[in-house]
Amino acid sequence: MTGLTVLDGVRVVDFTQALSGPYCTLMLADLGADVVKVEAPGRGDDARHWGPPFVGPDAAYFVAVNRNKRSAALDLKSPADREHLDRLIGRADVVVENWRPGTASRLGLGAEQLRRADPRLIYCSISGYGQDGPPLAGYDQIVQGTSGVMSLTGPAGSPTKWGVPSADICAGMFAAGSVLAALYERQRTGTGRTIDISMQDSLVSMLTHQAARHLATGRPVPNDGNNHSAIVPYGLFASADGFVNVCVGNDAQFARLCEALGLTAAIGGFRTNPQRLAAREEVLSVVGAAIGSLGSQEVTERLQQAGVPVGPVRDLGEVFDDPETARRGMVLSVTSAGGPPTGVVNTPFRFDGHPPAAHRPPPRLGEHTSEIISETGRSGESAT
Repeated sequence: MTGLTVLDGVRVVDFTQALSGPYCTLMLADLGADVVKVEAPGRGDDARHWGPPFVGPDAAYFVAVNRNKRSAALDLKSPADREHLDRLIGRADVVVENWRPGTASRLGLGAEQLRRADPRLIYCSISGYGQDGPPLAGYDQIVQGTSGVMSLTGPAGSPTKWGVPSADICAGMFAAGSVLAALYERQRTGTGRTIDISMQDSLVSMLTHQAARHLATGRPVPNDGNNHSAIVPYGLFASADGFVNVCVGNDAQFARLCEALGLTAAIGGFRTNPQRLAAREEVLSVVGAAIGSLGSQEVTERLQQAGVPVGPVRDLGEVFDDPETARRGMVLSVTSAGGPPTGVVNTPFRFDGHPPAAHRPPPRLGEHTSEIISETGRSGESAT
């Protein structure tokens, strides 16, 4: 199946493993870049071993974020393999790495070293705390804690991590966006960039209105759990058979909410959001009791008809059984060597109505080494 060709001709040398870096290069690969994943012979990316479950020889964790790439198994300490690697980098537009800061330079593969040889090269580093940051391990859960995100998540008084690896994913997204911006700039200037993406910075940047609240007042921001800090009612409610999210964005919506739930008499002293904020617990109790007497589907239908933002809380089975998930192309089927076809979640790009496709399965370790070495033996210039 042919995929998107937005980055056709862009060559990426990928030294990343685990999740933050591979998610960045997955996005570039899904957009059509030729991503060459350089791995250690014999073991490869650690994520290949993070199972069960396994899909063939590789963990599902690895399969999820490494489609549309090629794998070259090269020993960075071998003179012969380093010669092949040097030629590979010489043909590249982008290098992405997520080693511990300082490792790339010790290997002779740092940004300063490579960009001195090729000023057009775009070099992107992803780490926990930046190339000049503290020596804390850049693991997702550690960064969720140090960024303040866990203090805002879960029940009050019980810091909770997000259910998805947000630090890894956000850093990968910001890295991919930065690479795209640098590629665009290079079209004008002919010069590449050195990009430093921190997982900590990535999550701090997502604090947005919570950060603004703290910076404006100088006071700690309380954990609002499943409710909104500045809007009432706006959050999670238990229905008779599950949960729904109701997000009342203005006073007119609150009036319609009350009418739809038979709470017209309750509008009285709560017509404005400041009034509702001042009586948060009372408002949530009244609205919660009304929603709790109805099933999720009935609540959703009533409020949708009334023009009040509402949605059910679904588990992953319900998400992937939803025809809309399939219609939007959000599940791809890939077949790894030695394994059956398996589903992986897609990236959300859509160009002219077309989502990305899985035009290459996740590569076996070193599957394309000979092919890539053969290519580097021929002369070639960067394509962009």
